[in-house]
Amino acid sequence: MIKELHLVNWKSFDDSKLFIDPLTFLIGVNASGKSNILDAFTFLHRIASGKQIQTAISGDNETKPIRGGIDWFVKFGKSSSSIEVTVGADNKGFDYKYSIEVRKVDEKSCELSSETLSVVSCSSVYRDRQLFGTGNETQGSPIIPTYFYTGKRGKQRRIDLNRAYSIISQIDKLNVLKEIKDASASVLGFLQNIFILDPIPNNMREYTKLSETLAPDASNIAGVLAAFPDERLKDIEAELTKYVKPLPEKDIKKVSVEKVGRFFSDAMLYCEESLPDNSNIEVDARGMSDGTLRFLAIVTALLLGKENSLLIIEEIDNGLHPSRAKTLVETLKELSAKKKIDVICTTHNPALLNALGNTMLPFISYIKRDEITGDSKIQLLEDLDNLHKLMASDNLGNLMVKNAF
Repeated sequence: MIKELHLVNWKSFDDSKLFIDPLTFLIGVNASGKSNILDAFTFLHRIASGKQIQTAISGDNETKPIRGGIDWFVKFGKSSSSIEVTVGADNKGFDYKYSIEVRKVDEKSCELSSETLSVVSCSSVYRDRQLFGTGNETQGSPIIPTYFYTGKRGKQRRIDLNRAYSIISQIDKLNVLKEIKDASASVLGFLQNIFILDPIPNNMREYTKLSETLAPDASNIAGVLAAFPDERLKDIEAELTKYVKPLPEKDIKKVSVEKVGRFFSDAMLYCEESLPDNSNIEVDARGMSDGTLRFLAIVTALLLGKENSLLIIEEIDNGLHPSRAKTLVETLKELSAKKKIDVICTTHNPALLNALGNTMLPFISYIKRDEITGDSKIQLLEDLDNLHKLMASDNLGNLMVKNAF
């Protein structure tokens, strides 16, 4: 699992760390920097998936640029930014620490500046050591000199690598120690399994082609579900029905998906509801509410997500009635634990914060701008000096509305 994210000169952040728990909530006023954190995860996912560094930031014909693109990925007044993640190496007694620094070459381009992967001891059994790291002798050239640990009294071996791509994504093609390949594969796996979900109900209402992977906007939810074999689909439909049933005012009898069209290559999402006269009515996605569709997308992402992956949901309560906040929180807790998926959510909803309760305080991070420098800062809510006094005066949701933090 990814345990920690460290941002230095990344967009609006000067130097801040985000601690990642099985369920993490990010709060803060508009333009505080929450979306900039999500952009960092997007960047890491893209470079781990083999995208060029330039493409990961500025986009291309197939990839959207991160917000601000090449102009704003580096903090104003700085020439480079770095992102570091700490990844748990299963139960082996150590973590991996991976960092990448990217510098802005000019107004239209950027390139790799430095990159490292280290073993970090969690006990006295292992010694901290760097598995690979870069030198800067040829900064600005097409290659970057990389030094790999050889296992012989700290001796290193130099290999020149393509500066346009992350080094960690090139390791599998190199003749290096198995330990380095295994460590890189482990880190790559966690970064590749970052999924940022931002469901757009209007995009979910149409017929969709059968597909294997859920789109970030959940537009192909029906096609992804319908692609499963019948027995597996029945199980998924039953779980979707179970979790969405308490959501609307009407009683939902069943959530289902059907293949449609002459060649059964398209699909549509359906929902059977009961009416006050005890009759039933079936509606397709075109007639479902925004809140119901978003909730279905969140549950689907959790049900289908890979074990040990990281699911990030922006404005998780968007379109959801405040009275259903508790249902959402209980669903997140239950499914994330059951599927072993870490979840990061951003929210502005006071009802959701109240539904979390005081036991979730250690898992809420507050994002704010420094009053003097304007830099974004990440602070654990439980570390606020006056938190106990604030909590004694009002509930968490109202405190956020008052901007008391």
